[in-house]
Amino acid sequence: MPQPTEIVAGHHGAGSPGEMAGPSEAAPGPLHLGPQVDGTEPELVETARAKVNLALHVTGRRADGYHLLDSLVVFAGTGDVLTARVADALTLDIGGPRGAGLSTGPENLVLRAARAFPAGRGAAVRLEKHLPVASGIGGGSADAAATLRLLARLWGVALPDPAAVLALGADVPVCLAGQTARMSGIGETVAPLDAPLPRAWLVLANPGAELSTPAVFRTLERRDNPAMPDLPPLPDAMALAAFLHTCRNDLEPPARAVCPAIAPVLAALAAQPGCLIARMSGSGATCFGLFATRAQARAAAANLTRAEPGWWVRAAEMQG
Repeated sequence: MPQPTEIVAGHHGAGSPGEMAGPSEAAPGPLHLGPQVDGTEPELVETARAKVNLALHVTGRRADGYHLLDSLVVFAGTGDVLTARVADALTLDIGGPRGAGLSTGPENLVLRAARAFPAGRGAAVRLEKHLPVASGIGGGSADAAATLRLLARLWGVALPDPAAVLALGADVPVCLAGQTARMSGIGETVAPLDAPLPRAWLVLANPGAELSTPAVFRTLERRDNPAMPDLPPLPDAMALAAFLHTCRNDLEPPARAVCPAIAPVLAALAAQPGCLIARMSGSGATCFGLFATRAQARAAAANLTRAEPGWWVRAAEMQG
């Protein structure tokens, strides 16, 4: 495995905006918007891209209860959008199609991430929520990581130390690195791949179910599973899918037991023409289908949206 990456401040937003099943939901990467016409402070923008676990092996459990993981992580060209401008105090406003009911209190991961910096600075932060919450694609962790990048740029300061980043959540370090990686340990080890993954497209589908990660782990029958095999050369999406078929998501069986609605999502994805593999991401309930072409992914997303209008469905390019 390559050496873990060093987490540094910089541009880790989405490269291309990706492909959506509906209207575009995410701004493409961090932008400096410049002075506002009303004379207020300029705003900075960051995209918090969806994190997708192509494979997720649970390999052990520490004495303190934290689980050891081995995961192949990519990002999708869809996500939440955060903006910030300098202000006298630290405030958070939430909007967007998935923002209703989310707390702006101190327990919100965006504010927790902001408090990881030394006290004494203010910012008006706005979160446009597009990703479903508690859904296995790192929405809260991606928001926290985007907040760290955003405020480091806004305030011109260094990122918090790795321990403070990890304290925000196991997925925050890999979301902060913002590139395809093999994540291990309890999330603190983020190793970039020796070679980029082939170009591919994802269809993300969630049945509208929020799923508690602790509940899934409590249902896990075995915690000392084998690690992922080493990645072979992967020249195309077909080869990537063949490799993924040798891997697992060890949280998928317990998640399906806790949330039976996952099974029909996986079946619907697998039935789409061109789907190379269908699997759950993270602790669920969002699942993904892997496709070799944009046209196949967009057609699959359209089919699922017509058949299941209550599901959250997006087609997006797989990004590193």
